[in-house]
Amino acid sequence: MGAWQSYRLRLQRQRWRIRAFRKRRELKPVALRHEQTRSSDIFVFSTQRNEGVRLPYFLKYYRDMGVNHFFFVDNDSTDGSLDYLARQDDVSVWSTRASYKRARFGVDWLNWLQMKYGHGHWTLVVDPDELFLYPFCDTRPLRALTDWLDASSIKSFSAMLLDMYPKGRIDAEPYQAGQNPIEIASWFDAGNYTISKNPRFGNLWIQGGPRARVFFPENPERAPALNKVPLVKWDRRYAYASSTHQLLPRGLNLVYDEWGGEKASGVLLHTKFLDTFTAKAEEEIERKQHYSGSKEYIAYAAGLRDNPELWCKWSEKYINWRQLEILGLMSKGNWA
Repeated sequence: MGAWQSYRLRLQRQRWRIRAFRKRRELKPVALRHEQTRSSDIFVFSTQRNEGVRLPYFLKYYRDMGVNHFFFVDNDSTDGSLDYLARQDDVSVWSTRASYKRARFGVDWLNWLQMKYGHGHWTLVVDPDELFLYPFCDTRPLRALTDWLDASSIKSFSAMLLDMYPKGRIDAEPYQAGQNPIEIASWFDAGNYTISKNPRFGNLWIQGGPRARVFFPENPERAPALNKVPLVKWDRRYAYASSTHQLLPRGLNLVYDEWGGEKASGVLLHTKFLDTFTAKAEEEIERKQHYSGSKEYIAYAAGLRDNPELWCKWSEKYINWRQLEILGLMSKGNWA
């Protein structure tokens, strides 16, 4: 990359950080417990709206993994989830009625909270419908991974977003609060993925899976990106650019090996497609707070009206992280 391009990216990062600083005024503190955290703690940062049915399992999942504290932005929920989060001893939560879209789909809010509270910590940015997997997650806590990353001088860790879905209609089995969503949405596409390199940010761009196959069959290049860098040893100088798909400085996106080897990577099990999804899609179409006028949700709603089923004869049933490594969807790299 040339000096001029590097300079432009530094300016862009500074603009995003200034933008996040200004957006802090949109956040109203509801319950702040961050003062009880320690310098070695691992944090989760997340935005949510009306995800009350998902939150009990989400919190349990990440607590069991070894997360010490959660930082939430609640975007005008009406289902009681804000009150639920405010009652949790290991949660700090802010509320806002401001536009999710004008906060760059929540990125500005979380960039600010990470700048203020995440500096020097390993931070994991995930949505309430995302379950993080990493090599040996069945036998080693998250701190084992972050300790290894620290010892290896690695500051960021990637994870491919893997869309999970049921066999049959997605609305056939109701999801209950506290339930593991993988009990219902236990299938995924083992192949059907394309990878390219983003020349500006240096990250890999992954598309495909059931969303490309079902909702964007004629225009797969319009399908949502599946590449993410959710786990970062945060520094207040950093900034996410677009969700967790990419961030600056640019070197944090180089989470793959260009010389023929493999770097360790994980997977985010994406459990969007439960019985709650149809109503969620209709709500987001009405709100128009998502990318490009919520075109993605318009495609979802149209596709599910015709056939509310994502399973096909090539679908694979999820077993564990080792299965995903064999399929080439994640890697333990040189972490033994």
